[in-house]
Amino acid sequence: MNPKRILFDTDPGIDDALAILLALASPEIKIEGISVVHGNCSVDQALTNTLSVLELAKAAQIPVSRGFELPLVQPSLLAPETHGDNGLGYAQLPAPQTRPVHQHGVEFLIEKIMSAPGEITLVCIGPLTNLAVAIRKEPRIVQAVRDVIIMGGAIRHEGNTTPQAEFNVYVDPHAAHVVFHSGMPMTLVPLDVTYQCALTGQDVARLQKIKSPIPTFIADSTRFYMEFHDEYQKIDGCIINDPLALALTFAPELCDYEEHFIDVDISGGVSMGNTFADFYKMTKKPANMKVALGVRARDFIELFLERMEKLSLSLFGA
Repeated sequence: MNPKRILFDTDPGIDDALAILLALASPEIKIEGISVVHGNCSVDQALTNTLSVLELAKAAQIPVSRGFELPLVQPSLLAPETHGDNGLGYAQLPAPQTRPVHQHGVEFLIEKIMSAPGEITLVCIGPLTNLAVAIRKEPRIVQAVRDVIIMGGAIRHEGNTTPQAEFNVYVDPHAAHVVFHSGMPMTLVPLDVTYQCALTGQDVARLQKIKSPIPTFIADSTRFYMEFHDEYQKIDGCIINDPLALALTFAPELCDYEEHFIDVDISGGVSMGNTFADFYKMTKKPANMKVALGVRARDFIELFLERMEKLSLSLFGA
């Protein structure tokens, strides 16, 4: 069976980097390319991080494209307190030797999707600026994309950036609004499920039994992430949001889904960026996406650990 073809749109970011590693460790999928966007760190830092992570995993052949450095309307918001000044916590990767493609991230997404109608699954694990502009520039991608999986939002869960809003949506809520109302086939992976998926210190210690640069990178990056979660949210371990979204491309059974009309508040004020579901069909609007609202969290963490162990051994031996 041919692997599923995916495109990433991402802002690495610690858990974004882990999602890329999980994709490279998963034979069910093939990364066709990566577009990079502002978010956890500046777009230039995120671009460097993406290239360095690919080189770490001996996958420098994957094309990477630089996208937008600013949200559509809102002022820029980065997350050094969550991901560190360089976006990867305490991890220090060598400067990448490879270079991004010359195409802008928006053109890159459009070309990749339109060149293979019905075949590309887009995994969006950062703010949705690149995708929103791509939809406006080439509306045909709405029908041409196979599926879009979006890590974002908080439906019944509290926000992690404001009391009501999740980071990816809050950073560019207007872009999220464009995407949510585009008609694309979408699955939303909100904090409701991702915040049940904590990678613990014991999990990282298990990986470190393998002497390889990949467990070292995971340990160094997540140590910063764990310190953030402990200090600000009193969580033991760290929440690996983005790898769960990626895992649903090949293991959708990890989550339980409902179909709802989902919207995002762009009216301003305290609810800016709030994502909400019309559970009782009050608006009479048809469902515009599937949303993951239940998760087998430990099954996912076990899958992640096993695949990181296999990737480490396959690339670097025992």
